[in-house]
Amino acid sequence: MAQLSIGIVGLGRMGGNMARRLARGGVRVVGHDAMPGAGALLEEEGAIVAAESIAALVGALPVPRVVWLMVPAGEPTETTLGTLAATLAPGDTIVDGGNANYKDSQRRAGDLAPRGVQFVDCGVSGGVWGLDNGYALMFGGTPDAARAVGDYMRILAPAPDRGWLHCGPAGAGHFVKMIHNGIEYAMMQAYAEGFALLDGKHEFGLDTAAIAETWRHGSVVRAWLLDLIAEFLARDATLDAIAPHVADSGEGRWTVAEAIEQGVPAPVFALALMSRFSSQGRGDYANRMLARMRQAFGGHAVRGADPGTRG
Repeated sequence: MAQLSIGIVGLGRMGGNMARRLARGGVRVVGHDAMPGAGALLEEEGAIVAAESIAALVGALPVPRVVWLMVPAGEPTETTLGTLAATLAPGDTIVDGGNANYKDSQRRAGDLAPRGVQFVDCGVSGGVWGLDNGYALMFGGTPDAARAVGDYMRILAPAPDRGWLHCGPAGAGHFVKMIHNGIEYAMMQAYAEGFALLDGKHEFGLDTAAIAETWRHGSVVRAWLLDLIAEFLARDATLDAIAPHVADSGEGRWTVAEAIEQGVPAPVFALALMSRFSSQGRGDYANRMLARMRQAFGGHAVRGADPGTRG
């Protein structure tokens, strides 16, 4: 049986570790990254054969080719797909493993179909732990496209028979991943609020790290997120060195927009997203307005802004 080969475009934390896991599984990986030298360490490790360009990557793969993208959503994905579409041949397959909007994935599959190039949209979960533990993979595409990528899914997943799913037609994979991330936002928010209340009850002198460790065993709220919480609280329970700023990748916004589009109530998803916006300072102007309104109608005092807090 011929050795499996795959191309990976985008060798950052996720793409690089996925290349390593595939190489450990016996796959020949040809890798390319837009940033010069990004694949040098991976090549030194023997995880990839580095390609200086997308054309070189395509030329180094046997047909039919499978090329997996791990690049940021939006324009970087559009540009890379355009280059690949002009280079690949009928029967080849592109996998978009980034956090793309499922509607974009549906459009991209439609654009590639007349060229005979198959498109798979794949939601990838597992973060930096995926290299050793495997990735949860949820993907969309035609049955033929699913068969073309099945062997790679079995290697990347936690086990060959679990942790990966062909969810449906093009767009289905990124749609399922979008909902997954909405749930993730809500779970993270619930844990954060609960531990904030524990930390704020000073009269009890609660050991939040010990509580997290206790909840990991037999509790209804045990989860991998709680395992991670227990680990970092054991090292630093005050979190004083961490800025109270939580970024959002866009998946939470898409999930809330989908709920509005369907008319399905998803208040927890929406509130978790709004909390992230608040942490980013996006509620500061509204809060200043509230303070001035209280002062205007009730004569209540307002606090002066600390130097350097205005952005």
